[in-house]
Amino acid sequence: QVQLVESGGGLVQAGGSLRLSCVVSGIIFRLNAMGWHRQAPGKQRELVAVITSGGSTNYADSVKGRFTISRDNANNTVYLQMDSLKPEDTAVYYCANGHPIVRKWGQGTQVTVSS
Repeated sequence: QVQLVESGGGLVQAGGSLRLSCVVSGIIFRLNAMGWHRQAPGKQRELVAVITSGGSTNYADSVKGRFTISRDNANNTVYLQMDSLKPEDTAVYYCANGHPIVRKWGQGTQVTVSS
């Protein structure tokens, strides 16, 4: 079955960086669009970044210029490099298979940015 396993979350001070990883199994990874979403307490889940099978990327306005999504098809892994983090980036971050329709979610990883 399809599995998405995230790692890399944690606590960081404002202005710091984190890199999230998501290892995927059970699909032909290179043929799939992948995304990162996040959900802050009391808010709806939102799309942060997406990368197509061809490597094209798109970002939420709130993270443009600070976050970078990338993929390693040889290792079935999608990354989210997060720089210049802000307290408002605090959320649970989810890896997602498929865009615009998500077929499978990861379990989520907590990112907390302190001021």
